[in-house]
Parts: sequence; structure tokens; C-alpha cells
Amino acid sequence: MAQALHEAQYYVKLPGEKVECRLCPHTCVIAPGKRGICRVRENRAGRLISRNYGRCSSLALDPIEKKPLYHFYPGSLILSAGTIGCNFSCQFCQNWEIAQAEPETAVITPADLVHKAREVDSLGIAYTYSEPLVWFEFVLATARQARAAGLKNVMVTNGFIQEEPLQELLPWIDAWNIDVKGFSLEFYRKIVHGDYRPVLRTAAAAVAAGSHVEITTLLVTGLNDNLDELGELVRWVAGNLGVDTPLHFSRYFPQYRLQAPPTPLATMRRVWEMAREHLHYVYLGNVADPEANNTYCPACGELVIRRTGYQVSWPGLEGRRCRACGSELAIIRQ
Repeated sequence: MAQALHEAQYYVKLPGEKVECRLCPHTCVIAPGKRGICRVRENRAGRLISRNYGRCSSLALDPIEKKPLYHFYPGSLILSAGTIGCNFSCQFCQNWEIAQAEPETAVITPADLVHKAREVDSLGIAYTYSEPLVWFEFVLATARQARAAGLKNVMVTNGFIQEEPLQELLPWIDAWNIDVKGFSLEFYRKIVHGDYRPVLRTAAAAVAAGSHVEITTLLVTGLNDNLDELGELVRWVAGNLGVDTPLHFSRYFPQYRLQAPPTPLATMRRVWEMAREHLHYVYLGNVADPEANNTYCPACGELVIRRTGYQVSWPGLEGRRCRACGSELAIIRQ
């Protein structure tokens, strides 16, 4: 099936057939025949085209915990779809084959994706793998159809988007995992090639809109693993998103253009212990540490959700309440 050209939203026309993209804070000025930083928004004769609309690079039925979302319908499966392109160029990119390269893609429509999700009895659709915000027009169209079909919409994203398109998208998204890659402008500029301040704004806006939000930070050895800096991140999450916001710290392994050694396990554990002084729910990813993957009642300390890999059980949970003390936990369940 041939892919039709799809005009992008959020741009203005400039003299000389140039355009200025206003989807993300890069605000790329793009000459005819050229593309923006994300590589998927292209100027064709003075029109900005979304060249990844309807292009799917990855499709799988995943555990919701893989996003990672630990407090949003735990134990569920969700159809996960990705495209190509990204408005960051992280030196440690974990999905660079689709975010930074030109993989093969299949043409898919929003209706196709919704039908597939219902066919496999999925909780909904997760927009993930590459950066879904640069798939904006397709995600928005699909999310509207998914909501009408009774499905949940999940964004796994770097959060780098302008406020106006974010406000258009927010009502259709049920849950977000937002990647806050560090709490330093220098780190974002040199290693990520972006800015963390719009990311924080996205997270706060999603919480204000009533969406479920979880935060992930990949700890990269020697670059963003400073305990003082991470303490600032933790306190920002507690103060601006709330102490019940789940925070995931993931272990880095050499990938793409960065060959720093894997994050030491001792560093992971120290950060986990520090963050738990301020937040109720802190988790470690890419680490075989059962204690740091389980959920405990913040009131009495009882184990309420046990996770072994992606296998989930809830020995201490009755609905949303702790069986031991009766406290209601910040967990969404069916």
C-alpha cells in the first residue's frame, strides 16, 4: 500500500518557501527539500510534510511493565508501536536503529492499529520505541480512535514538545512514562542535544491534566550519575509531580556512540536509597534486584506487588488498598 503525503501540523510558512516547525522547542527553520532535526518533518515546496505518518517500524504485544509503567494496570499487556525519527540525538541511544537510522517500515493506519489492539485483547496502545512525539499527527489520530474503542493510550517519550501541541494531545493520553535524562543543561546540550526544561514542563502538564505519570532516568556512568544532581531531580519530582510519582532509575550499558562502562551496581543502589527518602515509589531497571523492583506500602512497609522480571503478583494488595494496613496506594487497576 502506497503512503500518501500527510501535511504536518504546527508550522508557519516563511519567505523563500522556507518553513518553521513549531512542534518541538528546536523550532527548526527548514529550507525546501530539507528536513528538521528529527529527520521526519520535511519541507516539500513550502509545505511541511510528516514523512513518518503511517510508517510503523516496530509492533509488539508487551507487558505494561516494560514501558516501564509499574502503577498503571500492573500485569496487563499492551500493543506497542513505534515509528522512525527522534528530536534528540542521545549519544547513548538504546533504540538508535529506528530513532537515528532508516529501517524498513510497514504502512499502517490508525484504524489498523486500533483493530489490532482489540484483536489481541490489549489494554490499549503504547506509542514507544522511537520518539512518538515526532509521530504527532499519527499518534493524535490513533489515540482519538483508540479512546472511542474503549482502549487506553500510553506515551513513552522524551517529553520534548511545545506547549500548544502538547495541550492538544493531553486529553487523549491516559498514561505517560517521561524520560528525564538528567538534571543538567550541560548534559542535555552535550550528550542529548536538547534541553531538559521543556521536558519538566511536559511532565507537570500531564499531571495537571489528570494523566498517570511515571518518570525514567537512565544513569550513565560519569555523566549524569552525580548524587547531588540526582537529588535535585528527585526533589523536583516530589515537589512538582507528587511523592506518589513512580521514579525508575535504569542501568546504562554501552550503546550507539557511547562506550562508558556500565553503571556500577553500587551507584544504582545508592541512588535508589537516596530517592526513597523523598518519594514513595522508586525502582531500578536493568538490575537483578528484587527489592528494588517490588512495590511496598508507604504507610506500613508491607510488600504489596512482587515483580520477577515481567511476572507480576500482588500478595499484599486488595483492589488499591494494602491488605496489612488498609492504606490506599497510588496504583490504577482494572
